[in-house]
Amino acid sequence: MGGAEPLVRAEFLSGPRLDLVPLRVEHAEEMAVVLSDPALHTFIGGTPHSPAALRARYERLVAGAPEPDVVWCNWVLRLRARECLVGTVQATVTREAAARRVAEIAWVVGTPWQGRGFAKEAVRVLVAGLGQRSVRTIVAHVHPDHAASAAVAAAAGLTPTDEEHDGERRWRLSADD
Repeated sequence: MGGAEPLVRAEFLSGPRLDLVPLRVEHAEEMAVVLSDPALHTFIGGTPHSPAALRARYERLVAGAPEPDVVWCNWVLRLRARECLVGTVQATVTREAAARRVAEIAWVVGTPWQGRGFAKEAVRVLVAGLGQRSVRTIVAHVHPDHAASAAVAAAAGLTPTDEEHDGERRWRLSADD
């Protein structure tokens, strides 16, 4: 990787109710069920993946980013009390000028598990974990009509900016501010 200090990688993280488990291809079948509601794609577009398509996607994600200064970190969210998967979080970590690390994050929680604070918990744990690994800036892109995702971003300490990209507002948290 460009620079002496390696970028971060997906490592096991834990919150009060959830474990953030590094993504494995074997998660595809269970996650295809978790992510099967077409309503999850209202703001992000697309349609739910079949287990085979999700497996192929996970194979690409686990293989890693082709760019040397980019790391794809992906986790599934395991609800400890039920020993089941309920969603995912991800961070694309890059190195900018002066070896400053930036992570673009995203999250999704399956429809049956929404409204219970799992996304807020997972994103807080993710942001804290990235901060411990010297990520200086966290960015998320949130559709302006998606109040639940805006609440998740705010709960993790991100604030909306005036920047928009592809119809989504950029939210940001920086250790340098």
